[in-house]
Amino acid sequence: MNRLQSREELAAYRKACQDACRYERMKLLVCCETCCVSAGSLQVFERLQELLAERNIPVKVELSDNPHGDVVGLKKSGCHGFCQMGPLIRIEPQGWLYTKVKVSDCEEIVEETVVNGRHIDRLAYKENGVVYEKQSEIPFYQKQTLNLLENSRHIDSTSIQEAIALGAYEALEKALFEMTPEEIIHEVSESNLRGRGGGGFHAGTKWASCARQKETPKYIVCNGDEGDPGAFMDRSVMEGDPHCLLEGMIIAGIAIGSTEGYIYVRAEYPLAVERLRLAISQAEELGLLGDNILGTDKSFHMHINRGAGAFVCGEGSG
Repeated sequence: MNRLQSREELAAYRKACQDACRYERMKLLVCCETCCVSAGSLQVFERLQELLAERNIPVKVELSDNPHGDVVGLKKSGCHGFCQMGPLIRIEPQGWLYTKVKVSDCEEIVEETVVNGRHIDRLAYKENGVVYEKQSEIPFYQKQTLNLLENSRHIDSTSIQEAIALGAYEALEKALFEMTPEEIIHEVSESNLRGRGGGGFHAGTKWASCARQKETPKYIVCNGDEGDPGAFMDRSVMEGDPHCLLEGMIIAGIAIGSTEGYIYVRAEYPLAVERLRLAISQAEELGLLGDNILGTDKSFHMHINRGAGAFVCGEGSG
């Protein structure tokens, strides 16, 4: 990847990413977050990879390619939420969801679904005698509206290209080229955006109080520790759509005048750390993170600090 030096170069890169995604006639989105990984989804992913390779079916489109023929996107997606039914595989564009998938199911998935385009009823979710082919039709999902985690079900969580294709860093682009720091804070305040912790603290209030401080340097700190028992709202973002988190922190840095960000994450979340490190390196390589972002005078550097199991308290003062 070449470092992007302008807004125009980012727009051209985004179009190339979107074009690459369009070449895929089908996508196999294997949930590869912690819950499904613990149930064996990585082994399922690897077996599907082997079987598709045996049939000479390409599973990824490089931006430099001029692809043709049968391309099936095999992806490590973020969490689908239905953890008790994992490992899960979502099939697009059909919207099918396969549940409790085993390595031994992979040959049938490739033969029936990938090659012949047929749904496998025995892998679908069933409730009260009803077979639900589509994920959107399953009662568990019927009343859900996803905002922050919506993209994590549809992209490879290890790919910055797929994140950009679905709109990642568009908000950063707007913040860099169309808004002042004051306008950014005003928009965040008007949105009523709040923290995902129990306190639900108003993000605009936090940003405004930091912007008023005259002392430098300033730091953006993301608390991804999740000390509350059974709380996984931060882990799902870090593992499934890490570029969403990075983009928000960079924008916060622009708004308050900070060039350094720290993500505090539980050491018990090795997959989150791995995904974050990969996302940071990808964003740095593209020029979306680091010095002179997209050729501007704005810079932001990201660091990861791992915790040691302590419960971290929040504090705010204006």
